[in-house]
Amino acid sequence: METQEELKEEGVGYVVMRNLFSRDTDYQLRVEKKTHSRSIRESADRLRLGKKIQEKQEFQKKMNPDSLTHPPEFTVKPRGQTVWEGKSVTLHCTVAGWPKPRVAWYKNNVLIDAKAHSKKYTTESNYNIHSLEIKKCDFSDTAEYRISALNVKGESSAFASIIVKSRLPMFPEYGVTFRTSIIDKFGVAFGREGETMSLGCTVVIYPTVKRYQPEVLWYRDGVLLTPSKWVHMHWSGDRATLTLVHLNKEDEGLYTLRINTKSGFDSHSAYVFVRDADVEAEGVPVAPLDVRCHDANKDYVVVTWTQPAVEGSSSILGYFIDRCEVGMQHWVQCNDTPVKYARFPVTGLIEGRSYIFRVRAINKAGVSHSSRVSDTVVAMDPSDRAPGPSAPWTGMIKFTEEDPTVGVVPGAPTDLAVTEATKSYVVLSWKPPVQRGHEGVMYYVEKCLVGTETWQRVNTGMPVKSPRFALFDLAEGKSYNFRVRSCNSAGVGEPSEETEATTVGDKLDLPSAPGSIVAIRNTSTSVVVTWGVSKEVRNLRYYIEVSVVGSNAWVPCNNKPVKGSRFVCHGLNTDDNCVFRVKAVNAAGYSTYSTESEACVVKPSIEVPSPPSAVTLLERVRDYMVVGWKAPAKTGGADIRGYYLDYRIVKGNVKSKWHEINLKAVTDTTYKVENLKENTFYEFQVRAVNQAGISKGSVPSAAFECKEWTVAVPGPARGLHVLEVRKDSMVLLWEPPTFNGRSPVTGYYVDIKEEKGRWRSIQERSTKNTYLKICGLKEGVSYQLRVHAKNIVGVGGPSQTLGPVVAQTRPGTNEIVVDVDDNGVISMIFECSEMAEGSQFVWSKNYKALTDTSRLTIETVGGKSRAIFNDPSLVDLGTYSCVVSNTDGVSASYTLTEEGLKRLLEISHEHQYPIIPFTSEMAIELQEKGRVRFWTQVAKFTANCQVEYVFNDNIITQGKKYTMNFDKSTGIIEMFMDSLEVTDEGTFTFNLVDGKATGRTSLVLIGMQILNKLNFKTILTPLNGPHFVEYLSFEVTPECDVYLKCKVGNIRPGTERVWIKDGIEIEEGDEDAQKIGVAEGVLSFNIGKLSKKDAGVYEVELRDERGKDKTLLNLTDAGKTNSSSELKVESTEHGIILYTNVVYYTEELRVNWLQKDSKISHSDRVQCGVTGEQLWLKIKEPTEKDKGKYAIDIFDGSAGVKRVLELTGQAYILTYCFIYLIDRARVVGGLPDVVTIQEGKSLNLTGNVWGDPVPEVSWTKNDKELLPDEHYTLKFEHGKFASITIAAVTTTDSGKYALVVKNKYGKEAGKFTVSVYIPEDECKISSCLCCFHFFPVHIIVISHVNRNKRFTDSKSLWTILAPVSLQPNLLIASVNTNTLPHTATTFC
Repeated sequence: METQEELKEEGVGYVVMRNLFSRDTDYQLRVEKKTHSRSIRESADRLRLGKKIQEKQEFQKKMNPDSLTHPPEFTVKPRGQTVWEGKSVTLHCTVAGWPKPRVAWYKNNVLIDAKAHSKKYTTESNYNIHSLEIKKCDFSDTAEYRISALNVKGESSAFASIIVKSRLPMFPEYGVTFRTSIIDKFGVAFGREGETMSLGCTVVIYPTVKRYQPEVLWYRDGVLLTPSKWVHMHWSGDRATLTLVHLNKEDEGLYTLRINTKSGFDSHSAYVFVRDADVEAEGVPVAPLDVRCHDANKDYVVVTWTQPAVEGSSSILGYFIDRCEVGMQHWVQCNDTPVKYARFPVTGLIEGRSYIFRVRAINKAGVSHSSRVSDTVVAMDPSDRAPGPSAPWTGMIKFTEEDPTVGVVPGAPTDLAVTEATKSYVVLSWKPPVQRGHEGVMYYVEKCLVGTETWQRVNTGMPVKSPRFALFDLAEGKSYNFRVRSCNSAGVGEPSEETEATTVGDKLDLPSAPGSIVAIRNTSTSVVVTWGVSKEVRNLRYYIEVSVVGSNAWVPCNNKPVKGSRFVCHGLNTDDNCVFRVKAVNAAGYSTYSTESEACVVKPSIEVPSPPSAVTLLERVRDYMVVGWKAPAKTGGADIRGYYLDYRIVKGNVKSKWHEINLKAVTDTTYKVENLKENTFYEFQVRAVNQAGISKGSVPSAAFECKEWTVAVPGPARGLHVLEVRKDSMVLLWEPPTFNGRSPVTGYYVDIKEEKGRWRSIQERSTKNTYLKICGLKEGVSYQLRVHAKNIVGVGGPSQTLGPVVAQTRPGTNEIVVDVDDNGVISMIFECSEMAEGSQFVWSKNYKALTDTSRLTIETVGGKSRAIFNDPSLVDLGTYSCVVSNTDGVSASYTLTEEGLKRLLEISHEHQYPIIPFTSEMAIELQEKGRVRFWTQVAKFTANCQVEYVFNDNIITQGKKYTMNFDKSTGIIEMFMDSLEVTDEGTFTFNLVDGKATGRTSLVLIGMQILNKLNFKTILTPLNGPHFVEYLSFEVTPECDVYLKCKVGNIRPGTERVWIKDGIEIEEGDEDAQKIGVAEGVLSFNIGKLSKKDAGVYEVELRDERGKDKTLLNLTDAGKTNSSSELKVESTEHGIILYTNVVYYTEELRVNWLQKDSKISHSDRVQCGVTGEQLWLKIKEPTEKDKGKYAIDIFDGSAGVKRVLELTGQAYILTYCFIYLIDRARVVGGLPDVVTIQEGKSLNLTGNVWGDPVPEVSWTKNDKELLPDEHYTLKFEHGKFASITIAAVTTTDSGKYALVVKNKYGKEAGKFTVSVYIPEDECKISSCLCCFHFFPVHIIVISHVNRNKRFTDSKSLWTILAPVSLQPNLLIASVNTNTLPHTATTFC
């Protein structure tokens, strides 16, 4: 029985009030009775409250940074979860502690690196709340997860288990366990709007069952795809294909193919990017995307879309929404003014009809393309759209009596709320009334301006059928209340509760700028970008943009916004230095851009290497074994820093645990394992380590028994690897065996095996090198290789097999290029476009590391490495190779031979001492009134070319006597002298300087004193009579008429002008006389169109009492009828020349050279051109490939001719022998045949020498060798120029001299005669000079020395020179242009 207890309480407040206001009132006690149970309950409540207060104080003390530090403590621990395969799971926990603890997540006690595996894990830490997200869980994610919190006071851990269950039970199907694998996978793809794209994979299911079809599923961004108008799927039995018809940006995303069988599944994923279509006008925005319909009702639907990535030249002002009734073609614009938000309520729909929608964006430049149309939506009540689930059938039928609600006025709607409020519209939503009868209910919406009591009905004309309504045309900034009334045929019901005051304006906020952005290298064409999410706004998506540093051009990486804070930007160019930025987007619009990321070079990221392979036994003794292995196939983009080895003991079928062998990584691919037990079996495995970490263990080796080898032959070679893999060759390298047998290794044999073939030996004889270049491979075929070592005893066993290696040349493969720069420096250059982090160029000679750095200097800049020869010589001959580390075998080689070195040294010398080429040597012309013209033409020069005019070592300047001109448009250099006098005896020189290049051409005038004694004035007397200023020549008009013409001078009316053809004078009555014409000192003969009868020799003769002159022109039959001569071949010191001569040549003439009926492509070795009327084709250093039929096609627009030459047999042998003999020592020019010089003067002559090897040079006089002394100065410079200087010549120096050159191919002498005379003995010289009078020379005889050809007899000499003779009895010698030194002495 419960006892009663009386308690007396007096409130303090009551006492105070009594004392203040009621001092006279009697003191009263308030008596309250409580039961015992109530007292106990209140006591327990006070104890519980005190405990809570104490706990709260303790917690606040721990969370207070000013209090004492304390170790971490988990206030909320993570909970274990069970998830389905393919789903994501997140573990959460809360940690307290001071200082703030650092946390780390572990999986089965292995640290989780979320940054290195960002596709799998995501970790977050905010306000002491920590989470770990595991994405797309699979069976391997089933584990115990631990979070560890650590600070200076201690460490605390919490555990949670994750169990991943498979949706597909793992049991056999049809009694068969299927194994599925996907090969020939689709990769990252790029398309453009409007195009069609197909994605496909080949699926291999083992074992093969006919007509068995697995479940093929396609996903986009994790959402299952179904066949539609835009998506087609196909399964062909072994290949799954997805076709995207008419791409749109909505199709962009991560596509996944999943192949399901009841025995398991396999999947593959890759990203598809869709670029915008070209805009119609520059600056307009691109089309919006992802148009969807929401909250569809009887007359109302909400249309949403996503803003595009590119706004155009200005910001987007808004959007237009169009609708179209299904089955119609007419589109109706739903809004008159652009809406700013990406969400719009469309009203005025007709119940029961279907609609589709599209959206267009607009800015100042114009309107964009329309978006892809939305899915079809039906205007109907949601309750009628899909009936709900029905009650199960119970077998009983119940009858209920309905209430007589017909004609009942509906009640008030409930739950009225403002769901959206913008500057353009306000959207209301509500629930239908409970009391509404059996007929349909419609609604009236009313509004009231805050501060007034006046309610105004918004939809007076037509009540709405949907429980949603959008109000437009509200005053911005004003506040309104809203309410709704229901109505039916019975009347209008009571209004709903009014809403709170709603101010018209934008309630949806623009997103804030994303946080800091970080770009991380991924592959050679992609970069991973992460950023901080925008704060305080939900439902955000992001656009990422990229720009190459320095370009200031931003390009979107994605055209469909992505969720999350991580994205892989594909399609970048390797080695580009890029920066990134991000902007967020929601229905309100775009955020501002984030800050730009730091520049990131597009290169592959560094990852853990693949495991080593092929662990083999190289040597074994009683207590140790030498183990070898192959380096990892993939280095992970970084150098392999070393290897770690493990071993385990094998006894029968029992294997022990793995034990570490070496604590310090070994850098070689072999290791000596010591302190082993004899006759015990061991297994080994190897791990590789690089900058990113340690690889997985290799496949365990076979069990090796530790006992001494007793074999006599060597062990297997080791370290096999290939370099320079090409479509028809590769280079195999290896290392000597560790065990040599009873004698040293003397050679190696290499075996090769094709795909599905047998092993065969490559070489007949063994090679002592540890490398071999294998040629003659078939492109695309896989090969396996192995090596045998041999010694005196025999051939050892094969090495570990290498391969298969496919013979193919990878795209972008570069070879080593040999270059000679302008300074003559010889170098080898190798470029690589696949450089990774830490990649280096490694040069070697004969596939051994370069040890002698004095021979080569290596310079590397970026992806280009240059090996420079410091002093190239025969010591440098060999094979040079270059390997780029941290790449997939990028390598190349170059073999430097003796012939190649000679050729490079020649090119180097030409670059160091360049010579300006001349089209023609210096020549002289004697013009009217005794004026003399010296001229030459330069073949190749720049605008900076300068000319120095020299006479007898003295520089000539512009003045009264000399006039100079250098026409740089034609390259003609001229110097005019008013008259030729006796004092002009000597050497005239043009010195050219063009940068480093120099050139010289000279002309020597001798014998001027003799000409003075012979009365120099009488030489010019022929010019006093009629003469030809220009000799007879021909000209072709555009109408293809041929004119013969010549220019005459000093003509009088009585001067006879006679035309002669083939020795017969053309008289006035002849038919040809009508073709003769005279005009302003020019005589012409109009032949017209050439024909066979016009062939012959034409002459023109001038005569009167003062004298006569004559000119002649020969027109042959071949020239007139065939227009060109037969094709001929001629050998030169550089190769061969094929040529033909035409009657005339014009620029309109089209010429084609053919070899074996194929047009010849021109290069540095094969060139064609025109010199005068000669068409030629030059072939330098002809080879066997140059044999065959050559032809030239000449076409003038109306007719053509073809000349053919068969360059085979004897013709080719002759040219080939000539080319072979061009290296013979020769004197190629520079020396005159006869030199006459006055006693007491000095003589200097220079001869051009050729030969390979460089010939020995000597000088002889009267067949006796000359030695250098004070009288004779002999020089040989640059291996090309030999000179002799005779100081103060005397009559004893007269005689026959010779320049003798000799090398291993032959010997030759350049002979000349020196005649020294005494000035008093003039009669003898006069008599000697008279011997030239028998030559038919009328003006001047010029003796030219050609640099390419010497004339050894006087007949050929005068035959060549007679056409350019200008004056009798005057001998002028011209020497080589580039051979005379600056100190050349005047010749007499």
